[in-house]
Amino acid sequence: MNRFCFALDLKNDPAIIEEYEYWHKKENGWPEVMKSIAGAGITNMEIYRTGNRLCMIMETDDSFDFDKKAEMDALNPKVQEWEKLMWKFQAPLPWAKEGEKWVMMDKIFQINIH
Repeated sequence: MNRFCFALDLKNDPAIIEEYEYWHKKENGWPEVMKSIAGAGITNMEIYRTGNRLCMIMETDDSFDFDKKAEMDALNPKVQEWEKLMWKFQAPLPWAKEGEKWVMMDKIFQINIH
């Protein structure tokens, strides 16, 4: 298993944040998007929010590849439609590269207590 952590901001507007959360409730998620996530080797995905800052934790199996996932997404019209919808709520981090949404975070600490 591999684990990745990403950050992204939402536009700082309570109505926009509320609608973004609406689309991320289990009953409102798009089955085609969920199928795309699972088909890429992502085994678990969680999104957390504080204020307008999001943190996504993604766990993958060994078959997962970022380039392959990007290619799959680019060829999937429903995923592209979802991304377009989500972009109306999202705001890039100030240090994000051009066109980058979710920015991978660096792990700076870990402790394992057994």
